[in-house]
Amino acid sequence: MAGKVALVTGANGGLGTHVTKALLDAGFLVAGLAPQIQPHDFDHPHFTALATTLNSRDEASKAAETVIAHFGKIDLLAHTVGGFAGGQSVADTDDATFSRMFDMNVNSAFHILRAVIPHMRTAGSGRIVAMGSRAAEDPGAMVGAYSASKAALVSLIRTVATENKEAGITANVILPGTIDTAANRAAMPNADVSKWVKPESIASLIVWLATEAAGDVTGAVIPVYGRGL
Repeated sequence: MAGKVALVTGANGGLGTHVTKALLDAGFLVAGLAPQIQPHDFDHPHFTALATTLNSRDEASKAAETVIAHFGKIDLLAHTVGGFAGGQSVADTDDATFSRMFDMNVNSAFHILRAVIPHMRTAGSGRIVAMGSRAAEDPGAMVGAYSASKAALVSLIRTVATENKEAGITANVILPGTIDTAANRAAMPNADVSKWVKPESIASLIVWLATEAAGDVTGAVIPVYGRGL
């Protein structure tokens, strides 16, 4: 994948770190986006840090334009930004929590998709991979806002796939079970982590979805549940 350019959102997060490293190891030039990210977060000559959020279309557009100005293209958008809130029934969920879940899990994707897709359409090629959740298709009690936001993300990505199937662009969404990250271990100290999904597995899948071999895979909703199936 030498010479390919990847834009990774949430690049220094629990999953994003593994995705960024895997793409760098595969030969990508990686622009890593996160609110607080530094060039030295990844000791690699092919890594560029973009310290910004995706809270608005303007921020997303500026980020995409920066990558285009620096590298001339964006071959892959790996969108790992997201957040979780739970513990309340739908009836007890407040407006702020519901809005926050959609801001983090849907609106951030909406902003960066609108910023990146026009460049990919101009180039006549591109790969888009977004990080959903098992909860999008298998919702449980007390996580209604989170599940609804991830389900909306799935719909958004599948729509992008349909709209761009003739433009050389693929768009897919991965639905992991609980990912083995430091944050999840801290939040669930008594859980059986052997059943959790390894972030390296997801990162490897993203790398593969960016290859020519995956060119026929688009609009896919890919479950990655591991032993938690």
